[in-house]
Amino acid sequence: MHRPKPSVPSRCDMNLALVAGLSALIGIGFLAHLISCAAVVWRFLRAKRIRPPAPMPALTVLRPVCGIDPGLEETLASSYRAHDVTYEVLFCVANADDPSIPLIRRLIAAHPETPARLLIGDERVSSNPKLNNLVKGWNAARHDWIAMIDSNVLLPRDYVQELFSAWQEDTGLVTSPPEGIRPKGLWAKLECALLNGYQARWQLAGDQLCNGFAQGKVLFWRRDILDDAGGPAALGRELAEDVAATKIVRRGGLRVRLITSPFPQPIYHRTFREVWLRHVRWARVRRAGFPSLFALEVLTGSLVPVLATVSLVALHHVPVLAIPAMVALWYGLEWVVAASAGWSASAKEVPVWILRDASIPVIWLAAFASRGFVWRSTRVEPDHEPIVAAE
Repeated sequence: MHRPKPSVPSRCDMNLALVAGLSALIGIGFLAHLISCAAVVWRFLRAKRIRPPAPMPALTVLRPVCGIDPGLEETLASSYRAHDVTYEVLFCVANADDPSIPLIRRLIAAHPETPARLLIGDERVSSNPKLNNLVKGWNAARHDWIAMIDSNVLLPRDYVQELFSAWQEDTGLVTSPPEGIRPKGLWAKLECALLNGYQARWQLAGDQLCNGFAQGKVLFWRRDILDDAGGPAALGRELAEDVAATKIVRRGGLRVRLITSPFPQPIYHRTFREVWLRHVRWARVRRAGFPSLFALEVLTGSLVPVLATVSLVALHHVPVLAIPAMVALWYGLEWVVAASAGWSASAKEVPVWILRDASIPVIWLAAFASRGFVWRSTRVEPDHEPIVAAE
């Protein structure tokens, strides 16, 4: 009995499948880019600022400090800019020989009108050094509203109003990604491009689409919400406190909300190594905390859609002009976002944005090399005790 030979896909069929796959990559990447850009532009152009409660509740500001970074005095002094509110500032330092201690004492003495204390000590509740430094501040806080704010965040005069304005009935946490400012040199500009047009854009878009994620730079809590989850130690159950905070809030049926416009972080000089290590570290945190979302990150920059467009040109499926058209449209949308947000937006930024997007897949791949990371000479691993290591 004659049996028909199994059919073999023809070259034409294979080309059609390839074209369909490449077109899907372009469509998914561009649609995601368009949605994120539109959400952020809408946020800045149309979002209504909710007035904070009057009078605002008393607030404790926790500033964890480790060493002296560029601009530290300015960023810590910005803690005292709040007005029309009762608040205290607690500076948390882990070691008694930390070089920042004289500076902190000078700041406290220069602002006698505001209750402030320097707390020294390290309580090991997790493998996260920053959390271990903050626990004593949380326990010493006199007020039920507590803002954990990194030492390199430059707070505006209305930062307390911004925090309370973002808090609504369904809120479990208010946060802010950093807005990179004052870059000096190429790698510092790359850092700003990663922080602003990429990370902040996606976080603001997520909040606008009712899917906000915490960012460890600023975590503004009502004390009972975190205490009910186990206190600051509960934030050490993940590689980073922002992932743990997001999961705690969502498990409670509440939302993470972002302030209207991110608080700034001066960048100054950066080396390539500093930028690389920082963003690979953050990528590993996202991979461990939200693996399904992290799997899609490789598609969030322009590199994959542009390479797919180049491939379609090589297959003679679209004209060569499709490549510059794709690049112009992609970065034109980003320029609109930057202009709406008040970030640096000029033709000079485009090469840096392209460099950033070229680095995104590389950072994404590097995140798979290890489950942990090194932060300020401490090796942090999931569910492990701190291991001292060199930077």
